[in-house]
Amino acid sequence: MTTSPRWLLPDGIEEILPAPARQLEQLSRRLLDHFDRWGYDLVMPPLVDYLESLLVGSGHDLDLQTFKLVDQISGRTLGIRADMTPQVARIDAHHLRTAAPTRLCYLGTVLHTRPDGFAGARSLLQVGAELYGHAGIESDLEILRLMAEALALAGVAPVYLDLGHVGIYRALVADAGLDSERESELFDALQRKAKPEIHDLLAAWALPAEHATRLLALADLHGSAQVLATARDALAGAPEAVFAAIDTLDQVARRVAEQIPAVTLHFDLAELRGYHYHTGLVFAAYTPGRGQAIALGGRYDGIGQVFGQARPATGFSTDLRTLAAVGNLPVEAPAAIFAPADASDEVIAELRKRGERVIRELPGQAGEPAELGCDRRLVERNGKWEVAPLQ
Repeated sequence: MTTSPRWLLPDGIEEILPAPARQLEQLSRRLLDHFDRWGYDLVMPPLVDYLESLLVGSGHDLDLQTFKLVDQISGRTLGIRADMTPQVARIDAHHLRTAAPTRLCYLGTVLHTRPDGFAGARSLLQVGAELYGHAGIESDLEILRLMAEALALAGVAPVYLDLGHVGIYRALVADAGLDSERESELFDALQRKAKPEIHDLLAAWALPAEHATRLLALADLHGSAQVLATARDALAGAPEAVFAAIDTLDQVARRVAEQIPAVTLHFDLAELRGYHYHTGLVFAAYTPGRGQAIALGGRYDGIGQVFGQARPATGFSTDLRTLAAVGNLPVEAPAAIFAPADASDEVIAELRKRGERVIRELPGQAGEPAELGCDRRLVERNGKWEVAPLQ
């Protein structure tokens, strides 16, 4: 039996060294301060929670991504959160319980059983914002603007925004009378844009031609804003809910073009990411050179019902490390002052009070001040300690 080196980490788990840690801390301050200026209050849900609370409204995918353990006190199954959104929804519905719109933001570690999504990592620093208590497109637009500005603060450019609406697929499936098993099969094929497979499934189920035609058309309904007009023709005869969803996409697109002109819009009416979780508009942000989305979000009305208050809800989330890597903002490392071991405690304390970084020499230590990031040093002249350039 061989023993792995003690410095190895599990696959998909990373430790963060000083320079990138400073970069992440600076970026987190930027984002949280930005959210605060928009009126979003910071909340801190627990890392470990009862499993049923973590999986509210999320479907099978999040269940597979959640590490599970048994609580030695209660005997109940706990989970290590793989997504913070259900916990934030609980805070709104159970603890805050207001009729007014609530704006909340968060930043914390989430853990996945398998690499997935943003960076192919299993331990992410999830940061995001949620808006509860408003069902109109104005709240969707606020979240989209907030996300776009957050990406800009992280130095991410250009940004491509992929828009969809899960209500279109839901309405078509219900109209066709598909059971949950067939709905799931078709969902999987649509995500892969596997048109021959979709065609074969619809043929095997012997659906009426008008239903099969509309469901097959979804795979091709993606592209520029023109696709919305195409969809109205291709889905003619569909339930009114389908055209209401297309109208929503059209209104959002027009407002995004006005309010976030730097963003390039793309539409995909078969985009069903988070289908079992979201209830309306869904969106994903991309940037060149990254195959995966760098931010995700959408509407998920009613999730708070199991916590005591069903509320309209919309929000977005991203991974802080992904933003730092894509944005490539410079690390603003502060210069430091090197203080000899015998330097005055009072002088050092005063410098630190003024915001200076002071590193005190330890007796007998190895290395030079420059290796510690110092560009100045304390020197004693005529009985007084002064800051001088590092020679």
